Amino acid sequence: MSSLNSSLMENLSFVRPEYFYISGFTGIPFINYYFIFLIFTYIIAVFGNSFVAVIILTDRSLHVPKYLGIFNLALADIGETNALIPALIKTFFVDSQYISYDACLVNMFFVFFFSSVQALTLVVLAYDRFIAICLPLRYHAIVNNYFMSVVLIGVWSVCSAFNGTTVALITRLSFCKSNVVKSYFCDYGPVYSLACNDKTINSVMAKLCSTLFIYIPLIFIVLSYLGIFLALSKITTWAGRLKALKTCVSHLLAVGVFFLPIIITYFATYVSMSLSPNARIINTSLSNAIPSMLNPVIYVLNTKEFKVYLMKMIKKRSSVNLEKKT
Repeated sequence: MSSLNSSLMENLSFVRPEYFYISGFTGIPFINYYFIFLIFTYIIAVFGNSFVAVIILTDRSLHVPKYLGIFNLALADIGETNALIPALIKTFFVDSQYISYDACLVNMFFVFFFSSVQALTLVVLAYDRFIAICLPLRYHAIVNNYFMSVVLIGVWSVCSAFNGTTVALITRLSFCKSNVVKSYFCDYGPVYSLACNDKTINSVMAKLCSTLFIYIPLIFIVLSYLGIFLALSKITTWAGRLKALKTCVSHLLAVGVFFLPIIITYFATYVSMSLSPNARIINTSLSNAIPSMLNPVIYVLNTKEFKVYLMKMIKKRSSVNLEKKT
């Protein structure tokens, strides 16, 4: 009887807020300039990644495993950019920092989902480079379009399952006190930390997702490049080493752009404890927004096939303009 009464009390005291208040950018000096930068970031990210995706789709010579991975990364970049930045820009223009409970969970899922897809896609591309350089004679037997397609489908499935489960666990929480989220979007940690009932499983899932989508991918990528550098050291000529290493430059830059801001922010926050809340919010928001903007620039400028395609488009446009003039 007592257990029945306690369960009834729990149900009666369960509170699901109508909305959350996103307080992340409140009180940050010169924040107007940051939102202007976000608009610029959004335009470059959407158009740049769309450009990369269209090139890969239309050019049959790029229908190979490596470019399937790059295409997947471009889709993830577009997805995360649209999940994150428009909501931030809306906060600036409409001056509304309120978000409904359901919209908060949807926003949370898509931001983390696409970020996770980005991280695991970088791992897949690292594996592609590892096989290409360390086992060049077996590359086409090991890594082919079917293999890459299956792996990428697996990436989307794993990210969907883990992030869906993690976000769904928010619905078991009761928010009987504050509804102010101290972040720049519906961030998982700041949201579940507001709950009044037991949130142990939420904390466990947060650590599990961090391990699965940040630490393990980074460790795998580092180990892959240790193997690559070992293989490069066995190449007798510097020209041969540089030629092989050049194929990794774009991926290394993309890895650095994605992981370094996250590592620096977490290190400064949890080790030195010197990062102010405002600086942490700006840094973490940049670590989510910047990679999606820079990835297409990195791949277009460092990939011969993209540059050739771009030059063809420019020459075609120039010839059309000349014909119109004549």
